[in-house]
Amino acid sequence: MRTGLGRRWNADFLTPTPTGRGEPGFEEEVARVRATPPGAARADLTVSLGGTLPATLDRDDLPQRAAALLEWVWTRAVRPHWPRRLRVLEADVVARTARLSRGGWAAALDGMRPGMRWLGESRLQINTHDHPPREISGAQLFFVPVTPSRGWVSWEEPHRYAVVYPCSGALADADRTTAPHALVALLGRGRAGVLVLLDTPKSTTQLVALTGQGLGSVGRHLKVLLDARLVRRRRAGRAVLYYRTAAGDVLVNAQASEGN
Repeated sequence: MRTGLGRRWNADFLTPTPTGRGEPGFEEEVARVRATPPGAARADLTVSLGGTLPATLDRDDLPQRAAALLEWVWTRAVRPHWPRRLRVLEADVVARTARLSRGGWAAALDGMRPGMRWLGESRLQINTHDHPPREISGAQLFFVPVTPSRGWVSWEEPHRYAVVYPCSGALADADRTTAPHALVALLGRGRAGVLVLLDTPKSTTQLVALTGQGLGSVGRHLKVLLDARLVRRRRAGRAVLYYRTAAGDVLVNAQASEGN
């Protein structure tokens, strides 16, 4: 059963659990929805609705119609903005991986979704509902970021489980960060964008995900900013983090003030 809103639940067949076989495309995911046995789809929706299934949904082509609706939503509402959303998702994964290397599971997982926290001793609380604990030793556990404000859990017992969580904090809004016009004129759009993002330490991989620029471009921008002493770098575990110097802060803040 998947967590949902209030007393409602997501229909299981509409939210298939990741398989772990690389990065699936939308076509592969929706094919799994379409392949759901009609009886299973009706049963899932009955639980989701918390009562009797309406006559309009009590049909054998329910999985096919649901898949067609998902394809329509993907084509019209998601795919046009997918590159931007993907950058946000990638940035969240990179940031949480960095937190894991610095502070362990608690730093990476606490607050990932409402009520979720690391309890220690290989125990994870995923919500505050009064449900009995599950033993999933030996199973795959996936953490999947999404851009909507709510998440859910899913599983295909006994081998696969997933926690789907909303991106949060600065990373969710990182694509909305813009450099002041005067700073862009001075440094160029790409380099100014990198400097603005370094108000908090970030790795090269994070900057690539947040800016949408290539690794080579970000590396060249960082070298120029380092040579100009506008940024510094330090090692954090296996990662190298870049951050603005006092001079970099003054430059960004001065140009931002001029633009107001």
